[in-house]
Amino acid sequence: MIRHPYELPLGIKLWNRELRRQKKELREGYSYSLLENTSDSYRFTIATPPAKVPELFRAFCGNSLDEAFLILEYYRNEQPVSNGEAAIPDVFYSPYIPVDELFCELQPYFDRLIHDGFVGFGLANNRSGAEIFYSEEKVLSCFTDNHIRTMNQLHRLGIEYVEDMVFHTDLGHDHLSLLCHARENLPEVFAKMSNTELDFSKFCGDLVENLGMYAVEETLSFFLSRREQDQIEAALEGNPVYDDVAAEDFGAILLDWNDFVSECEAGFEGDLDDYRMGLHLRDIIEHVITNTEPELSQKLLDIIVEPDQKFRQILTDCRKRLDPPPHGNKVGSTSFWYQGMVGKQGVVLRRDLIRQGWFRP
Repeated sequence: MIRHPYELPLGIKLWNRELRRQKKELREGYSYSLLENTSDSYRFTIATPPAKVPELFRAFCGNSLDEAFLILEYYRNEQPVSNGEAAIPDVFYSPYIPVDELFCELQPYFDRLIHDGFVGFGLANNRSGAEIFYSEEKVLSCFTDNHIRTMNQLHRLGIEYVEDMVFHTDLGHDHLSLLCHARENLPEVFAKMSNTELDFSKFCGDLVENLGMYAVEETLSFFLSRREQDQIEAALEGNPVYDDVAAEDFGAILLDWNDFVSECEAGFEGDLDDYRMGLHLRDIIEHVITNTEPELSQKLLDIIVEPDQKFRQILTDCRKRLDPPPHGNKVGSTSFWYQGMVGKQGVVLRRDLIRQGWFRP
């Protein structure tokens, strides 16, 4: 029978028949590999006892991250059930918060976040190209461009590299909420809590409210290394039209463009100035694409290919061009996002277009 000498969180229960079939030992350890589409960033995948998770979060942030945002995934409305289709958790981000303040806010919740099988959480700083995430599968993932530093941190915590690492996620298992366990079987830290306090929808909801978190749709998946973001910042600083956004998180700009396209698909309810601001996001992205190294340019094009395709499909009257905003930006004269207008126009946008003379007899 396969052995697993490290303690699993309460939220994971391995299937006995899977344990009997396996020959390799489940053990604490990590694996790592170069992150896809990067040449200098790595993904670490770590299996470790729950007690070490807070230490790992602290060590990962160390002195290199002054601030970060919290990522929280949980099933807001109801627990997932087996209906042939995997349930998708709701995802929330907090604003950027000083790391020490963030850990103070997390302290009362850490044990419940770690052990509940329907909760995933992490910390990230996009500009630093760093993220640590403890998934609902109860495996830690770290993304970093300093793999030597991360290896040293793991070694200091007694977590070693394992060449042929087997994770409990490789075996059949069930996910359990804290409320699934008989109270007499719970550790003392949970046994003294009420059912309300152990309810993941309640304690996660409290965190969302306390930290002013907001829901996000993770339809775009990407990672920009610190070196890539340095390139992006240099490209934006080189143009006075864009230097005011050079220090911003470019990943957020990519996500904002995706959100703008989704809003236009559903029906744009803002006015013409709001619409132009959305197009300006694509101007910023295009400037970076045309002023960075080919490898990064192609990576950015690959990231936005889906929202770009969606936006092309919802544009009508494409033989006409919407004049670009009056800020000296010439990109709009040839770019597809200024050719035509979205079909689903709210009352305010349609009114502004009529006043501008977009609709002619």
